[in-house]
Amino acid sequence: MITFVVSLVALVLGYFIYGRFVERIFGPDDRQTPAVAKADGVDFMVLPGWKIFMIQFLNIAGTGPIFGAIMGAKFGPAAYLWIVLGCIFAGATHDYLSGMLSIRNGGANLPEIIGRYLGNVPKQVMLIFSVFLLMMVGAVFVYSPASLLQNLFHTEGTQLAFLSNSTFWIVVIFLYYLIATMMPIDKIIGKVYPLFAFSLLFMAVAFLVMLFIKQPDIPELWEGVGEASLTTKNIFPCLFITIACGAISGFHATQSPLMARCVKHEKMGRPIFYGSMITEGFVALIWATVAMYFFYNEPVAGYQQMEGGEAIISKAPAIVNMVSENWLGVFGSVLAILGVVAAPITSGDTALRSARLIIADFIRLEQRSIRKRLYVCIPMFLAVIALLIWQMANPDGFDVIWSWFGWSNQTLSVFTLWAITVYLVREKRNCLVTFIPAVFMTTVCVTYLLSEQAFHLETEYAGVIAALTAILSAAWFIIWLANYRKTLK
Repeated sequence: MITFVVSLVALVLGYFIYGRFVERIFGPDDRQTPAVAKADGVDFMVLPGWKIFMIQFLNIAGTGPIFGAIMGAKFGPAAYLWIVLGCIFAGATHDYLSGMLSIRNGGANLPEIIGRYLGNVPKQVMLIFSVFLLMMVGAVFVYSPASLLQNLFHTEGTQLAFLSNSTFWIVVIFLYYLIATMMPIDKIIGKVYPLFAFSLLFMAVAFLVMLFIKQPDIPELWEGVGEASLTTKNIFPCLFITIACGAISGFHATQSPLMARCVKHEKMGRPIFYGSMITEGFVALIWATVAMYFFYNEPVAGYQQMEGGEAIISKAPAIVNMVSENWLGVFGSVLAILGVVAAPITSGDTALRSARLIIADFIRLEQRSIRKRLYVCIPMFLAVIALLIWQMANPDGFDVIWSWFGWSNQTLSVFTLWAITVYLVREKRNCLVTFIPAVFMTTVCVTYLLSEQAFHLETEYAGVIAALTAILSAAWFIIWLANYRKTLK
């Protein structure tokens, strides 16, 4: 528990010290924001700061900082290092600067930002890439909350048996997605999300209290970073893909423009963008520690103390259900599970909202009228439904989509970090804050694709690939920087 407590303190210090350092590098000022300059009553409008924070937090949270942290805990105490260092120096920096870049560029979506700083070809690639990723998020974040809601209700053999049917919940969630994606942002998202945020934060605080009450005997960082008895995967690069939300996630950069269009003053950016990522880091830390208890507690691991625990040791949603019921009782577990359900549902609807806006911006279709929103929403939802049907029909469908989602998600962060780095160079600001994370995440994503996801190369070859990728990406940037500086003379 000492590592856990130190990690919590480090996240707080990271927000106040490094967060302020990054804010000074960007330099927010009093210029007019797109929420004021381009107000349309649908996507561009001023919202209160606390509400924007709640919405941003829920937009980026999803099941990532919960399920990802649970599965990442199988790598042992190394998970703490990645969550803390990744969140402070990569994820929160990535989220803050991508959000502020959107504000500075009139509320621009991610592909447009990437095109502005990396060129037209990366823009077109990211347009397709980000829309497909967002539709995958929509499909994945229908399936996981539907599964949790199905398990929450035990109504078989009664008139309410439909409540324990996952298909029923899938239909309900999809209908909600359609409505929330099309409605003005203040009508549903602005009103419902604070309640969902309370559920998610209640869940996190409840488990934080239980951890201090139980004081589990779990592995500490100094006992061995490589402790990973429950997985055969290599820490590098697998840990850095498994734990995305809670450390760094490219998906967040697709969500930040939604809130960038609602911010009244640029100086609200650090608590909203950097702060929401730090909060997500807290959630990830808590669930990683809960999972450490479940996997490693001495002298008896948590899963060995709970009936049926050994059967679900590899199933994150089932672990959430089991630990909630054992630690919080019936009422507490219902609130906790609803918090876990709210996270993916809220991320799913804003993911599809982001996809709608990206597509609409690309085809230059204004979105004031419902009819024109439907032009984008109908084909997009049909594509998501087709993806969902394939996922449900294929026994490994969810795992396949989740693994590609994990890699795509982190690859998106690579493009975003490089775009921000170019921006900082052009503005004559300290670019090291994103250059170092950009090189590191480029190395992670290339190595994971070649060694784990696509070609399954041997470990020694993966190490060579990692080293070459780091060298080549750094060399590419140095060459570009030298050429750019020549053009200024």
